[in-house]
Amino acid sequence: MAVLSLPDFSPDLRARFAADCYVPLPQLVCPDGLSALRTEVRRLEKLAVRRDFSMASMGHSPRHMTTLGGHLIAEESKLIAGVYRDGQLIRLVGAIAGWEAVGVRDPLERHVINILHQRGDTHGAHTDDYPVALVLFMEAPDDPADGGLLEHVPHATGLEALTTGAARVAHHRPGDGYLLRSDVSAHRVTPLRRSGLRRTVLNFAYTTQDRQAAITPSASELY
Repeated sequence: MAVLSLPDFSPDLRARFAADCYVPLPQLVCPDGLSALRTEVRRLEKLAVRRDFSMASMGHSPRHMTTLGGHLIAEESKLIAGVYRDGQLIRLVGAIAGWEAVGVRDPLERHVINILHQRGDTHGAHTDDYPVALVLFMEAPDDPADGGLLEHVPHATGLEALTTGAARVAHHRPGDGYLLRSDVSAHRVTPLRRSGLRRTVLNFAYTTQDRQAAITPSASELY
């Protein structure tokens, strides 16, 4: 069964990623693949851990979310681990980024499930340890006014950039994906604005051969 419907690479994708640190990949997950991944993620959700806190080391950025780290995903889901390792996907990520992409060796960080499912849930302002995040949407609010939006500022590592009016906002639908240069782009997910909404994503981290060490090991406390 095909899970992903990969777009053809074009220089325009690389140029946009270089300029904006972001490329949308609409309908990246094909319908059958989305159904299979949703079933898998719902099965794994019982293992996920609720996080409700602010991290002083990251500008008191709030985390109100439910997460499952990559070490447990690798143990429990051949499907998700297989999609992460897909050679065609990794080559596309590298082509868009402009360098040879490889998987992250750290089993905790390489793939993560993030679930926002309560009013006010948010993944607060941060940058990532590894240079590229590929985010796949399993669930998302239909209406952008309901929150759960990506906010990001390209080429800005200071989290205060998100409060200056420079942030760009993107709405995504189930089955969509996006690629983010997540180590040099301050980013966050806006809070869900009402009860009954869900935003569930798979976050795949990719890096280069010479950059396998996490910048902030304490980030593993999130999962």
